[in-house]
Amino acid sequence: MNSPLIGITTYGRNEYNAYTLPAEYVDAVRRAGGIPVLIPPGEAQVAELLTHLDGFVLSGGPDLDPEHYDGLPHRMVYGIDPQRDEMELALVRLVVEHDQPTLCICRGIQVMNVALGGTLIEHLPDVVGETIVHRDERSIWAAHAVEIAADSRLAAIFETTQAVPNSWHHQAIRHAAKTLKVVAYAPDGTIEAVEKLDHRWLIGVQWHPEATAMHDPVQQRLFDALVAAASLYKQR
Repeated sequence: MNSPLIGITTYGRNEYNAYTLPAEYVDAVRRAGGIPVLIPPGEAQVAELLTHLDGFVLSGGPDLDPEHYDGLPHRMVYGIDPQRDEMELALVRLVVEHDQPTLCICRGIQVMNVALGGTLIEHLPDVVGETIVHRDERSIWAAHAVEIAADSRLAAIFETTQAVPNSWHHQAIRHAAKTLKVVAYAPDGTIEAVEKLDHRWLIGVQWHPEATAMHDPVQQRLFDALVAAASLYKQR
């Protein structure tokens, strides 16, 4: 079996001078039949990655610098990593240019949107309130309903228009990039998923499908679909 290579972006350097990534991302790609390849921030030869890898996952993590979307400073913005911002924004633009299958998760959907000209909400509770909890500081995850457009690629993958995934975020898309279609919302109106219709396979979700994919076949289908698309891309 000639499995596709799936690049997964990692978190930046931590206080132990280590790059990290929750193992659930790797596990979900492996279950789907892909071979995970970790990509730490700071890689200058981003275009070279596309010649060797067949698909990508942009992982979650801390916030983008608001300067990338003409946002405002906010006391809740945290963990800005210029190297990661630069690399991931460049990567999104390249996978769009090369039509390469890519799944963007949590921070990843935000990077995807900003890279293509959209903006973000600096701190979500300021805009939508706290009726729906998107980030529960008392727990590892928050869970809430998501309504998915019936005519979307995401609904076709999930085989349903409703889901209750795990999330952990305090930011979200404010204005979607013009080339993206919003295909899912939370009950408070928060944008939960976008797709690029003129791309082979480019989907962003605001929640964390990897967190429950091990025991939730619906969330695992997202990784299965990515790896299937990457396999076809590999054979092109």
